[in-house]
Amino acid sequence: MAFYSSGVEYGIHSLICMVDGKGEGREMNVREIAELQGVPYDYLGKIFTRLSRAGLVISSEGKGGGFTLSRPPDQISVLDIVEAIDGEKSIFDCKEIRQRLAVFDEKPPEWACEGLCGVRAVMNIAQQRMEEALAQHTVLDLARRMYRKAPDEFAIEVQDWIRDRRSS
Repeated sequence: MAFYSSGVEYGIHSLICMVDGKGEGREMNVREIAELQGVPYDYLGKIFTRLSRAGLVISSEGKGGGFTLSRPPDQISVLDIVEAIDGEKSIFDCKEIRQRLAVFDEKPPEWACEGLCGVRAVMNIAQQRMEEALAQHTVLDLARRMYRKAPDEFAIEVQDWIRDRRSS
C-alpha cells in the first residue's frame, strides 16, 4: 500500500504541467490539466482546492480562468505539495510495545519506560530524512528534468495543445 495518496502524484504532475519549457509558470484550468494528463477531472478539482487552500496556486475568475502558481516554481517544494494534499503524515505510530512484555506482569519497570523508545527514535530519523529529501526538490527541478528528457519539440507540442484547446 502506498504511503501517499494518488492525489499527491496527480498534484505534483499537475504543477509540473503548469511550468513551460523555459521554466516559467503558465496559467491552466483544471479541465485542461486533467485532459492533458488523462486523469479524472472531478478528483483533480478536489486536489486543486487543497493546493489553493495551502497557497500554492491562485485561481483567476472569468471565462478562460484557471490557476497559476502562487510562487515561482523553484520556490514550491515537493514537500509543500505533499503536505497540501495529504497533510502532515507520520510514517510511524509508536504503540509503546516495549512496556507491554509479558514478563513485566502488567507493570513495566521504570527502565523499560525510560527515554524515547529506540524503535521510535529510528523511525523519527527516517521521517525527518524523507521530509528533507522532499523539501530539496522543487516543481522547477522536476519540470526541468522532464524537459531535458523530452525531445525539443515536446514543449512546443504541449503549448500548441493548450492553444488549440483554448481556441476551440
